[in-house]
Amino acid sequence: MTQVATVSRFREKCVRCRRRLLGVKTKTSGSGPRERHRSQHAGWLRASVLGADDGIVSVASLSIGVIASGASHRAALAAAVASLVAGSMSMAAGEYVSVSSQRDTELSDLAKERSELAADPVGETNELANIYRKRGVPDALASQVAVALMAHDAIGAHARDELGLGQTGARPVQAGLSSAFSFALGAAIPLLALMLATARFRVVATIAASIIGLVALGVAGAKAGGAGVVRAAVRVGLGGSAAIAVTALVGHLFGAATG
Repeated sequence: MTQVATVSRFREKCVRCRRRLLGVKTKTSGSGPRERHRSQHAGWLRASVLGADDGIVSVASLSIGVIASGASHRAALAAAVASLVAGSMSMAAGEYVSVSSQRDTELSDLAKERSELAADPVGETNELANIYRKRGVPDALASQVAVALMAHDAIGAHARDELGLGQTGARPVQAGLSSAFSFALGAAIPLLALMLATARFRVVATIAASIIGLVALGVAGAKAGGAGVVRAAVRVGLGGSAAIAVTALVGHLFGAATG
């Protein structure tokens, strides 16, 4: 029993040490689970906010630009629908290609690491221990943690601490679909405003709906990421509004030049 308890305490010590090395904060209450932090959601949150923001700004800017050029409502509506479809497909394809490249790089690095582990396990253990020493872990403890983690999951330890890879790898299909969906969701806001508003208030309604959507997006992203709500809302709202204003000016100048 004494030996089992010693091994158990050592494993717990290794886990706590590894969490400190990885910068993972924990909070326990009795035997309750640890506190989870929002940084693990940064990937999907970034893609979702980017897609929705791009959808709002792209469709709103194009619609206002077409209207400012003097084109008909039908032309503006056709341009907005085309922008929604093309933008969604573009976001899906772009994100798929980008994340696929990331996945290929990760798989290549992992394959190389597996071959190094098979060829020189002792050297890889020392390499892992040196990583911990550079992070401030005492020599003896760094060696103990490296040996324990190598015995438990060698490739996982090197993937996290040497290569900096997370527990969930790149997922191209998921990234592409989520980007396309978020773009379409954002693009639907100015498109609906353009469809439902009367001719007199068409431009104002589209701009207002887009700005409200951008501010709401900034607030939602800030809450999901645990950041400051006001700063995020102002940042997203002003950035999108500036893009819409510039496009409207270009459309107006083009219409004046060709009218």
